[in-house]
Amino acid sequence: MIGYVLISNLYVDEKLFEFINSRVLPGSGLTRDKFWEEFSELIHDFIPRNNKLLKERDTLHQRINKWYKENEGALNMDAYQSFLKEINYIEAEVTDFTVNTQGIDKEIAIQSGPQLVVPVDNARYALNAANARWGSLYDALYGTDVISEDEGAERSNRYNPQRGKRVVSYAKQFLDDIFPIKAHSHTEVVNYSIMDSNLVMELGNGESTMLSDKAKFIGYRGGRLDPEAILLKNNHIHVEIQIDKQDKIGSEDNAGIKDILIESALTTILDCEDSVAAVDANDKILVYSNLLGLMKGDLSTSFVKGSQKVTRTLQSDRQYVSPTGNEFTLQGRSLMFIRNVGHLMTTNAILDENQQEIPEGIMDGVLTSLIAKHDILRNSNYQNSREASIYIVKPKMHGSKEVAFANELFNRIEEMIDLDKNTLKIGVMDEERRTTLNLKNCIYQVRERIAFINTGFLDRTGDEIHTSMELGPMIRKNEMKTSNWLQSYEKSNVNVGLATGLQGHAQIGKGMWAMPDLMKDMLDQKGNQLKAGANTAWVPSPIAATLHALHYHQINVHQVQRELGQQYDDVRNEILDVPVTKTINWTPEEIQQELDNNAQGILGYVVRWIDMGIGCSKVPDINNISLMEDRATLRISSQHIANWLYHDICTKEQVMETMKRMARVVDKQNSGDPEYKPMSNNLDVSIAFQAACDLVFKGVDQPNGYTEPILHSRRLEAKAKIKH
Repeated sequence: MIGYVLISNLYVDEKLFEFINSRVLPGSGLTRDKFWEEFSELIHDFIPRNNKLLKERDTLHQRINKWYKENEGALNMDAYQSFLKEINYIEAEVTDFTVNTQGIDKEIAIQSGPQLVVPVDNARYALNAANARWGSLYDALYGTDVISEDEGAERSNRYNPQRGKRVVSYAKQFLDDIFPIKAHSHTEVVNYSIMDSNLVMELGNGESTMLSDKAKFIGYRGGRLDPEAILLKNNHIHVEIQIDKQDKIGSEDNAGIKDILIESALTTILDCEDSVAAVDANDKILVYSNLLGLMKGDLSTSFVKGSQKVTRTLQSDRQYVSPTGNEFTLQGRSLMFIRNVGHLMTTNAILDENQQEIPEGIMDGVLTSLIAKHDILRNSNYQNSREASIYIVKPKMHGSKEVAFANELFNRIEEMIDLDKNTLKIGVMDEERRTTLNLKNCIYQVRERIAFINTGFLDRTGDEIHTSMELGPMIRKNEMKTSNWLQSYEKSNVNVGLATGLQGHAQIGKGMWAMPDLMKDMLDQKGNQLKAGANTAWVPSPIAATLHALHYHQINVHQVQRELGQQYDDVRNEILDVPVTKTINWTPEEIQQELDNNAQGILGYVVRWIDMGIGCSKVPDINNISLMEDRATLRISSQHIANWLYHDICTKEQVMETMKRMARVVDKQNSGDPEYKPMSNNLDVSIAFQAACDLVFKGVDQPNGYTEPILHSRRLEAKAKIKH
């Protein structure tokens, strides 16, 4: 085949073949011939099993559809559960157990803090995320709406002293709240120094004082009498007070404080899945190349910011001296996870001997593990995992059989590339209905390598809609957020995680704050995820990570989890409370409003995915509020319209008119982007517009409501058109 290399009964894209042989295998301890021979054996062993699992998904969906049709009317919960157990959609629950994951880094086992998800095909974004372990509180406050712009405190291109004063005031209040001084405030301090292993604060009136809790001072940098940095610790996470009386900001501060650094994104998920548009070998090489650069520590990227060229590389570790005079370091970078693709999609980067595409998830599993092995072997000036573990997040698995399949795949990969057993840790995303209902069984299958579970509103709701398509029309999308099933799903995830012993072994995560420009609202609301028992939650930017980190100082998640661990409520009935409307009482205006909102969201994201190959970006919604979107948003929106079409809430003609009208709206929203290709002036030839329509009008027939098959096909079509 042209463009492929035949080796060990595999046809491998020649560019990928060269990349693996010349850049990934050297230094890995593996020989070329042995690697490709064993990779081929693994692929051929696991493809039939992968296909069998996918067929079981289809079979279960067909049986559920048939049951819904035969049991029209109000859902009888006892009969419904009996049926789901009969077909093994609800599995027989395993006996109680406790996970036994070993070799977990402190960022997961001990610390609680924000988590970034970043498309690894974008080197700049990936480096920004990896370097977001520490963030400037002053910058995060000054540049966002957390600080009001009234009474002369506006944001502008030039520094605004009035706004700066408010930033400092906010930051000093944070210090007073979390690191209080006996009977005084940090605003009164004129000098920080270290005496007799204690942090001493000299006040403006000549008195000296100390922290109310002396143990929160754990280190410094610089001289003991004139430190340049003071390191504080609370709830296992750190804050660094930076002092420079010659600095522009520091010179105006009584104590010379120029900034306060917050330990921010403790962990980052380098995404090969929902936030990337990788549809062929060239795309995958870019994904793997950036990942390799991060694991080997040599990734760099240059760009122009303002009028200056900026080169970005990985940050070094941070050096300190303890109060008793011992030197130590803290990790300078976020601990990096790798999110592989799920079991569904195949890739043309490697073909089997029959020239059929292989499962992309199997390829991802082998190649991302091989790449991450360079970190295990310390082939870098930087360490990612100090416990010599590799963290792989596995999305979109349905039930414990699919999790067991991933576990066995990981076992085989470890054998193949010479890693110790359970070096590969797994993050299980609880974003499919069958996984939610059987989460305990899913965790059991990976009880020696589990490092992460989380919830995800968008994908989980998309699967909820698709699974129960035959039952009736779904409630409006915004109503889903307060629905009985969704609240119970969120609660059950934490319940099961704590009951199986994840505390101290794994993260229990919550979903994304999608509005990167609304940071005040985030500060007001996102702390509730910690109160619900999450020891990590997703944020859309490094700045958001710094601000969200404040919640982990204010709320002791370890204590919250201990308290919640004493409770366990069986909420299965509530989880199975399908969000169909009991009565259809929407006005025509409300129906059209829902269609407009969904259609605009679909088109705004799809046009970037198809035409530009952008898998994650800030996309304005119908009210021009920027949302950080990835592929999951398409699943819920397209399935929602498909459901309403299926149940005659709207007509195909109405939806098509809506799509055309919203295409004009999206074109206008993107009119300032020189790279953007308008849809509305030529809808018949716009591949992006056609892809968006496919997602809606073919939504009922898509496997589990996934968007990937259509998006991949249409993106390949668009790339071929550009090439020719």
